[in-house]
Amino acid sequence: QKPVNHQLSMATYYFVIVGRGDTPLFECDLGSQSSEEKRDEVRQSFQFAVHSALDTIDDAMWTTQQMNLKVVEKSISSDQLVSAFVTAGNTRFVLLHEIRNDDGIKGFFQDVYDIYVKIILNPFQDPGAPITSPEFRTRVRTIAKKYL
Repeated sequence: QKPVNHQLSMATYYFVIVGRGDTPLFECDLGSQSSEEKRDEVRQSFQFAVHSALDTIDDAMWTTQQMNLKVVEKSISSDQLVSAFVTAGNTRFVLLHEIRNDDGIKGFFQDVYDIYVKIILNPFQDPGAPITSPEFRTRVRTIAKKYL
């Protein structure tokens, strides 16, 4: 029987939008049901995993013309997979997950990209500033339920 990764069993999907200079613009834990204290601990490990994958994503984005990079990294110490999507402006969408679902993740990235474009086209939103809109967060969660 395969050992269970207790960190990921609490939150199967963790999504981050990373801007230029590796600045996080948005992050969302998609599915955590744990306590606030435990969620913070798990979120820090997720942030570390995503941050460590950024160099791999940067290397992969120059090898293809596709925006969807699919799975770019698999953690050796756990079953964590990192999938990425790169916008025309080199903003990276990063999804940490444990189940391979290329078609669902592709649909998720495409729909999130559509609402992301609407956000950055807003004249009151600085494209390099964190996205704090509660409506954006709600829509990302709705899209995650649809595809993931």
